[in-house]
Amino acid sequence: MTTENPVHLTPELVENPVGAYAGLRTRPGLGHVVLPGLNAPVRLVTRHEDVKAALAEPRLVRDRSTIPDSEMPDPQAELMAQGADGLPPEYAQYLSGHLALFDGDEHTRRRNPLTRAFTARRVAALRPFVEKTARELIEALAEREQADLLGEFAYPLSTAVICALLGVDAADQDKVCGWIRDFAYGDGSRVLEGLGGVVQYTKDLVTRRRAEPADDLVSALLADGGMADDEIVTVFFLLINTGITPPALFLAHAVLALLDHPDQLERLRAEPELLGRAVPELLRYVTLVRMGATLYATEDFVFAGTGLRKGEAVTVALFAADHDPAAYDAPERLDVAREFGRGDGHLAFGHGPHYCIGAALGRLVTGVVFEELLVRRPAAPELAVDRADVRFGHWPGDGFHLLSLPVRL
Repeated sequence: MTTENPVHLTPELVENPVGAYAGLRTRPGLGHVVLPGLNAPVRLVTRHEDVKAALAEPRLVRDRSTIPDSEMPDPQAELMAQGADGLPPEYAQYLSGHLALFDGDEHTRRRNPLTRAFTARRVAALRPFVEKTARELIEALAEREQADLLGEFAYPLSTAVICALLGVDAADQDKVCGWIRDFAYGDGSRVLEGLGGVVQYTKDLVTRRRAEPADDLVSALLADGGMADDEIVTVFFLLINTGITPPALFLAHAVLALLDHPDQLERLRAEPELLGRAVPELLRYVTLVRMGATLYATEDFVFAGTGLRKGEAVTVALFAADHDPAAYDAPERLDVAREFGRGDGHLAFGHGPHYCIGAALGRLVTGVVFEELLVRRPAAPELAVDRADVRFGHWPGDGFHLLSLPVRL
């Protein structure tokens, strides 16, 4: 493959671990591809070992602005331009301050206060709230002939958890969750209203928590003192963007994967002690974020057998890595009893300095949902439509994602 003739990936290819990726893995070096909906070519890393190495390689950075005088194609800029279309400039700082886009000392400065505030105790303390919220949502939906497990369960649950974590007052949660829905996963008609509502509410919340601290993330960040007020507002959007839509979609995709593998669902229900293995296996099998952030070479150097030029764009295919037969036995098979070695056993939460801050919370919520929805109930959920009628859409640069998951509970 050459830059002149890159492989044009489609959403179907991006989400097929056995298809295009198998061919890309067996080629020497890193081939050029064009991701779905984009035009700029990028070097694609598909092998598990190479993906881990890329995510820990200091000469591959996230912030293109630190590499001057490069005229190499930039798929990340193309992707962000699509997402920022029509966005008022005064809000740009809150959405462009994403931790994933910084490196080195600046990344450490922004991440450390959040890491210090995101304690194991704070995450564990959320378990009763997650259990109560999940049960109430399930009970309400179980009374209906059918329900959308994504829109009416996974999204509301993920949103409520983030609101509780940040410290949104109980009386304000419906209002704030409405703004988040409008901004993050509604029909798009009220994005700006949702964005404005969240920004103003978070600014007011920072002011209130400075005067009267509580046991929540915003108060902890203020006490830490490592972030300016506007950076705390940015954290709110970081958690909305990474702590709501990806976890909600993962929960729905994981349930669909189990419905597609009824033998595995039945085994999990019969042996609930397998939950500890099923969670990482489903994280691996689904790998909701198929493509990682764009990385840029800070200098000319050889990586994974390929000569990279300064400023050249590289993207890691997390989904491909989590289905690499060199790393897993029969990776295309869902196995709720699969045993992993030390660590996560997958790359769904990333690797290296940008490893997902919310991984522990994600594991907690997933474990609670599987227990409440799949194990404790007298009967497992069933699809309420034919499998062929389950609706999917896709975002630029990525594979297909569920638009809804109609089930009977």
